[in-house]
Amino acid sequence: MAKIIAITNQKGGVGKTTTSVNLSACVAAEGHRVLVVDADPQGNTSSGLGVRVKPKTSTVYEVMAGAAPLDAALAKTAVGTLFVLPADIRLAGAEIELASMEDREHVLARALCAASDQFDFIFIDCPPSLGLITLNALCAADGVLIPIQCEYYALEGVSALMGTIQKVQKINRRLSIEGVALTMLDARTNLGIQVAQEVRRVFKGKVYNTVIPRNVRLGEAPSHGMPIHLYDPRSLGAQSYQSLAKEFLARA
Repeated sequence: MAKIIAITNQKGGVGKTTTSVNLSACVAAEGHRVLVVDADPQGNTSSGLGVRVKPKTSTVYEVMAGAAPLDAALAKTAVGTLFVLPADIRLAGAEIELASMEDREHVLARALCAASDQFDFIFIDCPPSLGLITLNALCAADGVLIPIQCEYYALEGVSALMGTIQKVQKINRRLSIEGVALTMLDARTNLGIQVAQEVRRVFKGKVYNTVIPRNVRLGEAPSHGMPIHLYDPRSLGAQSYQSLAKEFLARA
């Protein structure tokens, strides 16, 4: 049965999608069957893994709406054991439609039941908000992975996220904090190091030892539709995400 991980932080620009793309790809490269659910209407996880969503492409929106079976919507990637349930702007309308649905917070969980035996891990890239789509992801998940950037105001909004997680835990008793990933570290500055220390103080043993640095190649990889370990395997970004994947698997 697949372990489901929601990758979320309602604060934008923290490396959430970069982590979704590259952590999932590196976990798959370790020999595991992995599915990434792109639950962000921007669809950056889909494009970052080379999946081009066309008007007639079935996406997570159609799957959640019951208009397409999960298997029909899965897209292959350059990593053999990694698949994507893609998204595009159509998903933006799901917030409104979900509001009137019965048992609305479990729509995604029911949809993912069909993939439970096909994969070892399912990662859900959540939108940068605490709306109904993120609520669906949290209700479907076994764990939450929180990317936090090593910059000023890093912990801004995290208390709201933790409050939401605590509320969801009353509905989904499986849900726990899987881990906290420190991202965008500029080791040349004292600020980045100080922020990392503060995050470790707040989250204690939940913070991964691996820290993802600011890296030009990490920024370039999505425009080529490739995870970093395929785009530039020698880059510091690739080495960091490979290290994070191994640490994630050791804890999972």
